[in-house]
Amino acid sequence: MTETHTGSEAASIRRRTVLIATGATAATPAVGAAAPDSPGTVTTAEGIAGTAPVADTAVCTLTKEMTEGPYYLDGAYVRADLREDKAGIPLQLTLTVVDDDTCAPLDQALVEIWHCDALGEYSGFVGNNGHEGPDNGTFLRGGVLTGTDGVAKLTTIYPGWYRGRCVHIHLKVHTDVTLTEDGSFEGGQELHTGQLFFDESVTEDVATVAAYAANDVPRTTLDRDSIYDGGGAASGLLTLTAVGNSPSSGYAGALTVGVAS
Repeated sequence: MTETHTGSEAASIRRRTVLIATGATAATPAVGAAAPDSPGTVTTAEGIAGTAPVADTAVCTLTKEMTEGPYYLDGAYVRADLREDKAGIPLQLTLTVVDDDTCAPLDQALVEIWHCDALGEYSGFVGNNGHEGPDNGTFLRGGVLTGTDGVAKLTTIYPGWYRGRCVHIHLKVHTDVTLTEDGSFEGGQELHTGQLFFDESVTEDVATVAAYAANDVPRTTLDRDSIYDGGGAASGLLTLTAVGNSPSSGYAGALTVGVAS
């Protein structure tokens, strides 16, 4: 399903701005405006032990929030590994949440993500992209609390794609949530709704891997997406690092997200 802004949806999207900084940490970032077309980066794992490069000083830039889309479900599990039994290329995410005024890391913020599988199907909505299969309503959904360093680490798979959208992951940041006995969360304040995006050259390689090649829906490229605005890291473009010598070995993705707390 293509995500579009209806009049009612657009009215419901908060107009607050948030800060996004490139790199894997938020140590002493300087607040300033980066070039609007500054891209995320893609590197190999050689010599850097599978971690994303970090500049001496991160640069924070303001960006608008993005639509949560039609596939959000309440009640996601609080868990670090979202994969369940889904086939796909491993993706290790490191998301650092900071305050937009001070760039200080936010402790105990719940970072929640959700995305489609290699065939473009979302749990709870399987079949919408033309591929039937089991649907437990929970795969590739979940979140974790940040530590005192503001870091949330999540393990998932590289997303597939569905008609009308480029490859992406949905993101929410909550504070003051209450953990529930069933492993989920409730209450709190939602500080940010956004999306994470992937370098097109990496996605081209990923699309050749068997689990993704079976997705017969035409793929919308990053530059033709209706949501991504071309703003690079300031608009959610991840810094990606290959963790092996082939796409099937997986990737590490990093981004620092600043929120109005």
